[in-house]
Amino acid sequence: MFTLFAEAAAEPAYQSGLAYFRWLHNVLPAPFFHTQAFLAFFALVLMVYWTIPRRWQMTRIWVLVVASFHFYAAWSFELAFLVTATTVADYLFGRAMGATERPRLRRLLLFASIGMNLGILCYFKYRGFFLNELYEGLRRIGVEPGYEKLNPLAIFVPFGISFYTFEAISYAVDVYRRKIAPEKSLPRFLLFILFFPHLVAGPIVRAGDFLTQTRRAKRWNWLRVQVGVQLFLIGAFKKMAIADRMALFCDPVFKNPEAYNSVAVWFAVLAYAVRIYCDFSGYSDMALGAAHLLGYKLTNNFNMPYLALNVSDFWRRWHISLSTWLRDYVFIPLGGSRGSRWLNYRNLLLTMAIGGLWHGAAWGYILWGVAHGLMLVAHKQFKDYCEPRPRLTAFLESYVGIVLRVYVTFFCMSLCWVLFQPDLSKALAVFEKLFHLQRGMGLPLSNRSLWYTVLFLFGCQWLVRSGVWAKVYPRLPAPVLGTGYALCLCAALVLAPDSGTTFIYFQF
Repeated sequence: MFTLFAEAAAEPAYQSGLAYFRWLHNVLPAPFFHTQAFLAFFALVLMVYWTIPRRWQMTRIWVLVVASFHFYAAWSFELAFLVTATTVADYLFGRAMGATERPRLRRLLLFASIGMNLGILCYFKYRGFFLNELYEGLRRIGVEPGYEKLNPLAIFVPFGISFYTFEAISYAVDVYRRKIAPEKSLPRFLLFILFFPHLVAGPIVRAGDFLTQTRRAKRWNWLRVQVGVQLFLIGAFKKMAIADRMALFCDPVFKNPEAYNSVAVWFAVLAYAVRIYCDFSGYSDMALGAAHLLGYKLTNNFNMPYLALNVSDFWRRWHISLSTWLRDYVFIPLGGSRGSRWLNYRNLLLTMAIGGLWHGAAWGYILWGVAHGLMLVAHKQFKDYCEPRPRLTAFLESYVGIVLRVYVTFFCMSLCWVLFQPDLSKALAVFEKLFHLQRGMGLPLSNRSLWYTVLFLFGCQWLVRSGVWAKVYPRLPAPVLGTGYALCLCAALVLAPDSGTTFIYFQF
């Protein structure tokens, strides 16, 4: 097989194609939504897409498939072919499962599809981690295997491999369970996996939701355009004006926590909590906005998670597409809430540990998942404790109790985010600074701007949560809305730091 790839790579056609995509990489250097290159690319796609007559729906789908392939190939030509090849294989596995009624063969095809996707995911994302742990384990017992024999080659992890792998697995499982029929159209299935708004960082899309949309002819709708532009601008503001600015506070401290005093580290933890939310929800908003402009609706991924009342409520609001995926394809197959209390707790811990490992091949991510699992177990225990105590329950449901619950939940989530990084030693150093007061440098920037940003973020969420925004927004005249959108874009451009950062979730 590798011989065939080597022979194909030597062909002039391949070399010409490679030269073209190298040129494309210079024009569209990376799949980042908040760049001018992407806006130019997306404007071209929109123009071509909506110029095609509505009755030529399949042509429109092919345009999006080609655009999505180009979008990914601008970053890596070879890995774009890998994603496309595995998508075609998943399509064939699904068709084969739908063509047979033999249970053993269907199960074999399901395992083959899941095994292929998880095998590729593990090779690219976890190979180095496991080999390094094997090497360190052998050294601890006195065996010197020779690091050069275990040290893996430098491997580029494909953008979004965790996201489209979970989409492919959910499709195979749903076809096997007969929840959905296998997709017969290859271009529609290619679009389901490769659709560029959600390709590299989600949200995780279910086949039953997306494939039905590919069969409906799309019409230009100004109201949908307004929603798409609004979501895209809000996402750009979150990313450029808030997340990237918070990075100026937290990144220097997290890279060298030993050099800063404890107060600076506490501010950095707060800034990182704000940053990771605005970074990921900003991307999700831009993805939803771009999809709306093309006539598609993606899953809403966030619902004001920092106003959650407890950790269970947090996971109903944070990264909703991942939490529901873990519930449906990990927690429930493990047994869910059936069985004894201890089995339920075991299932919660295993599910959250797998969720942590999904984020990255490092002990910090695994411990982050385990910490959330322990908090979910503690919350269930606390609920059981409160149930026969009506006075305690009444206090928790009061205004003061709700504010206290929101504060405690946000505090716990912020501490857990410290673990959310590949270097566990840095996380432990941060914890040491947090709970053992030490001297050092202060924050590199003014604390005042940090507090203004945090208060602005919570104020916006309160306006939506309280229902005030829902009452005011429909009454605003079009010129006011247009001015607001323009100000949002200007604020994002003005407040964004000179050196913007990439999206955090691109590494997953």
